[in-house]
Amino acid sequence: MYVAVKGGEAAIDNAHRLLADRRRGDRSVPALTLDQIAGQLALGVDRVMGEGSLYDRRLAALAIKQARGDLIEAIFLVRAYRTTLPRFGASEPVDTGAMLVERRISACYKDLPGGQLLGPTFDYTHRLLDDELEGDPFVACGETRSGAAEQVTRVADILGREGLIEDDASVDPAAEPGDINQTPTSFPLPRAMRLQSLARGDEGFLLALGYSTQRGYARSHPFAGEIRIGEVDVEMFVPELGFSVPIGRVQITECQMVNQFKGSAKAPPQFTRGYGLVFGQSERKAMAMSLCDRALRAEELGEDIVAPPQDQEFVISHCDNVQATGFVEHLKLPHYVDFQAELGLVRTMRAEYEQRARDAAFEAKEAAE
Repeated sequence: MYVAVKGGEAAIDNAHRLLADRRRGDRSVPALTLDQIAGQLALGVDRVMGEGSLYDRRLAALAIKQARGDLIEAIFLVRAYRTTLPRFGASEPVDTGAMLVERRISACYKDLPGGQLLGPTFDYTHRLLDDELEGDPFVACGETRSGAAEQVTRVADILGREGLIEDDASVDPAAEPGDINQTPTSFPLPRAMRLQSLARGDEGFLLALGYSTQRGYARSHPFAGEIRIGEVDVEMFVPELGFSVPIGRVQITECQMVNQFKGSAKAPPQFTRGYGLVFGQSERKAMAMSLCDRALRAEELGEDIVAPPQDQEFVISHCDNVQATGFVEHLKLPHYVDFQAELGLVRTMRAEYEQRARDAAFEAKEAAE
């Protein structure tokens, strides 16, 4: 604790009370409930769950309410809570091919096995403010699919049958999964740990980096092979039973970008993959993540590293908004002693500068005379 902060406890208590008052807002307006936030601000809740690394809609809604809608503060709250939870195991790899799909589109193929499923999307809205939403308009749901859920073929699998896209990286099933929460960051990171960092990275930061790769700062202009949103079962292996059992179901967004690759001495010309997977309906984040993932594979694929999105130390060290917030916002804390030291130094340098200027002016005057 900064020594200077100790004397301000009363002011801090008052600031907390004022914050609680402002959070509540106008008392004549009903208070927001967690169910309202989770149901009507679902995309904000999804972002908080994803970047907070904790899948719990109610807790994410609570964090948004507590943070007055500041999503990064809410993410910070969820992360802090997450550190108090016991870790008792790891789930089995999720089979996204068996996803109960709600939305599934591809920019590569018009006609797909299973069809293009638009789902709930802003893509075709006019981006005009709808003043009818000031009330509580009833909007009837359009036609939906009927019948039992069925597995939907992935676009990457279609390309894979022709050998036109790289194979999925093989993973040793006996190996312990890397965990960025348990292992100190040491570069270079394996791809699995890079993906973990990107999955909880700040959406805006990754979006800017992904955009930069399309503008020439990594020479990448991929195709959206497939974006799918839906629910998947999470399973955990129970040693006492000898098999895996479902422990829950989560909504996720998965994106596979398809990039052309001219080939190398070890690999033929083919498409390569950029991958993104995040909690909830967060396709912009999943797309940005997949663009960054592909850029970070430059060294692996024998490409020149010429831009920031290809530098994993730059990307991974700066994509975490909780770390970034802490480092930036610590500047608000008292730095009185440090500033007084620098103030004295600047005054000394300023005095020396002015003395040199006076000396130079005096010498110039004498030379003129």
